[in-house]
Amino acid sequence: MAALLTVAALAAFALAYGIYGRWIGRRVLGDDEAIVTPAHARQDGRDFVPTHRHVLFGHHFTSIAGAAPIIGPCVAAYWGWAPALAWVVFGTIFLGAVHDFGALVASARERGRSIADLAGTVLSPRARLMFLCFVAVLVWLVLAVFAMAIAGLFVAQPTAVLPINAEIVVAVAIGWLLYQKKVAPLVPSLVALVLLYVFVGLGVLWPLDATRLGLSPAEARAGWIAALFAYSAVASLLPVWLLLQPRDYINSHQLLVGLALLFVGLFVAAPALDAPAFRAGGEGAPPIFPVLFVTIACGAISGFHGLVSSGTSSKQLDRLADARLVGYGAMLGEGTLALASTMAAVAGIGLVAACELPGGRAVDDLSWGAYYDTWAHAGAYQSLAFVLGGGAFLESLGIPGEVARTVMAVLVISFAATTLDTATRIQRLIVAEIGEAISARPLTRPAVGTLVAVLPAALLAFVDVPDPATGQAREAGWVLWPIFGASNQLLAALTLMVLTLYFAAKRRPVLPLLIPQLVVTAIALAAIGERLRAFLAAGDWVLGALASIMLALALWMLLEGALAWRRRRE
Repeated sequence: MAALLTVAALAAFALAYGIYGRWIGRRVLGDDEAIVTPAHARQDGRDFVPTHRHVLFGHHFTSIAGAAPIIGPCVAAYWGWAPALAWVVFGTIFLGAVHDFGALVASARERGRSIADLAGTVLSPRARLMFLCFVAVLVWLVLAVFAMAIAGLFVAQPTAVLPINAEIVVAVAIGWLLYQKKVAPLVPSLVALVLLYVFVGLGVLWPLDATRLGLSPAEARAGWIAALFAYSAVASLLPVWLLLQPRDYINSHQLLVGLALLFVGLFVAAPALDAPAFRAGGEGAPPIFPVLFVTIACGAISGFHGLVSSGTSSKQLDRLADARLVGYGAMLGEGTLALASTMAAVAGIGLVAACELPGGRAVDDLSWGAYYDTWAHAGAYQSLAFVLGGGAFLESLGIPGEVARTVMAVLVISFAATTLDTATRIQRLIVAEIGEAISARPLTRPAVGTLVAVLPAALLAFVDVPDPATGQAREAGWVLWPIFGASNQLLAALTLMVLTLYFAAKRRPVLPLLIPQLVVTAIALAAIGERLRAFLAAGDWVLGALASIMLALALWMLLEGALAWRRRRE
């Protein structure tokens, strides 16, 4: 049953790319027009660089496919396999891929401007600044949480440290070969992929555990956070072809190989669905609507993807005709990753024998019922179902257990690190656009913009504040994280609103944009309302105030959109 559902979902993705994606591109977005893309019109060797479509696909794919499309389905499997699978498949095809594709094309048509900056033209100048500031705060939170999450994984899975960091050196070498020596990308990238798996094996033999240096786990984690922010700052200033593109290209091959192994392992193991089709809540569990549709954001639709499409990918697009592969195709790739994560959680988990879960829970024979016994456990374990269940799929192919789990961990960390790289560069560009909007020229300088991008995020990662939910001190980034899901979907709704108005002005049929906008707007408003209710019920007045501000912002932006639509009609 699990294998049959997987084949049906993959077939739906393939048909969507060939039929619906092509129709959206030609009829709605006009991607068959010959225009001079920003990569050529504004070529600068740093951010605006014409890029081969397969290399750009790799960058875009791995930038959007961070840890979220793995973690989200693993948590949402608490409600059973049917709602998670349905949202991943239909959300990806009709909402997420259209959102990403549209943002990429609109930005490419407008000299590489971000969606937030484009809102000033489509909505109003005040909406532009408000949108830019909202995006900047959201990206600071992403940077802080991803740095903390990666650092935690480095401490928990030291076998992954060597392959992750060796990949940086290999990526620089690949970038030099591609752009300085004009070598075709396929062979070097395949050699790099082989080297990566060699380093995976070396990492298993010689794990780089910082605690062996006499550091406590907390000290080791803090050191990794500082190193990650320093690395991402340097990476955001380097030419995009030297590190970001080749690293993402290598990662895309790693992900494709990893997904292939996962699905082959699934077909060989042929597991039964260990989870029920539907689970009606449980003690302490939030309502399935809207929480499931916010929990699975990346993997269905995510506002952050619009920032990648309009922030970095549109500046590297060689031809507008490449946009369908990069925008629509990469989102289908992320949906495929979310599909694999879902199957690992609802079927692969039943193949795992004795193991120890976080909190010292020893389980003799793991099952979906034991793993998802409470909502608190589902949320706390995060990507562990992917590592355990996916590792079980790989073990069915004869891969040793420790190597299989390291491969899964490297997958998770690699794409979280790639998102960290891209988000830092996006934040630098967003800060520059804010500088232009308020006539603050220093903010438009790359070095200044990078500092403004990194330092507030570092404060969120290092400064502890009282957690209103528990009363204990915790990093500010984690305290604020509960509002990210709702704000991320709000960003997707606002992006779709800008795209609807933008293409309506070009007299294009916009129902394929308008209907997803209405759906995501309803989800975002319901999610903000649910968070606000939960915060106030827990006496969490700080997060309650922030949720109230988000709700006011959503209503304000929707009003701006309604006024802009009225002006267009008049």
